[in-house]
Amino acid sequence: MSQVCQKCGKEYEPKRRGGKFCSTSCRVTRHQLTRRGRVLPVLHSGDEVYLANKLAAVGRSSVEMLAKVQGLPAEQVAEELRRLVEGWAGAANNSVIERILADVTKERHANYEAYRKRTGLY
Repeated sequence: MSQVCQKCGKEYEPKRRGGKFCSTSCRVTRHQLTRRGRVLPVLHSGDEVYLANKLAAVGRSSVEMLAKVQGLPAEQVAEELRRLVEGWAGAANNSVIERILADVTKERHANYEAYRKRTGLY
């Protein structure tokens, strides 16, 4: 039965019951980040591929736009770039990105609460 590593997010076969990490390196790194309060969220399976593809699409559209606007007047270039950026703005209403942002917010809040309890500060 495969599991997802809580540090790097890749699938692996645990060597013992209750294993959470694919390697000692991932386990130690996650522990060190937790102690420093800088734990990164584990992406849900497939999210990293989805986001990488989105970034690749943004890069392609940027390259295409640069080729398209060369030699055009500044006003026309500004209008084309505005339309391009407005097209990217739709990514903000994306369920994968929203879920990742919610996970990050929840984890930051948990880290803050743990810090408050540990130090007595608020």
